[in-house]
Amino acid sequence: MASIHKPQSAAEWATVLVAVLLVLLGLPLLIMGAQLAMIGGSFYYVLFGAALIAAGGLMLTGSVNGALLYLVAWALTWPWAFWEVGLDGWGLLPRLFGPTLVAIAVALTVPVLRRIGGTTISSGRSMA
Repeated sequence: MASIHKPQSAAEWATVLVAVLLVLLGLPLLIMGAQLAMIGGSFYYVLFGAALIAAGGLMLTGSVNGALLYLVAWALTWPWAFWEVGLDGWGLLPRLFGPTLVAIAVALTVPVLRRIGGTTISSGRSMA
């Protein structure tokens, strides 16, 4: 089991903040998305919420795969949004604007996560 990376610089702390934000955004999406799906709504919110939670968890361990997972989920959001509302700009705005802002923040963490690589705190010492 991977352990949580101990941040040592401002950039690493910012990466942790983005990872925690993903988890905090993913929890209500997952829970309320499941409620929506049970009454016949879209399963998108359940899947996207689960992806956010997993991505945030991976990023907390210092894995670049977490950022990549979010960016893939974000890329898949675009076709879903167009399928859901068509070319209606006002309908697309709430479905794409927030996730795109988060995608920018996540993309900015990729160099930090690559630099962190496999160094995590495990039993009091770093793994190289």
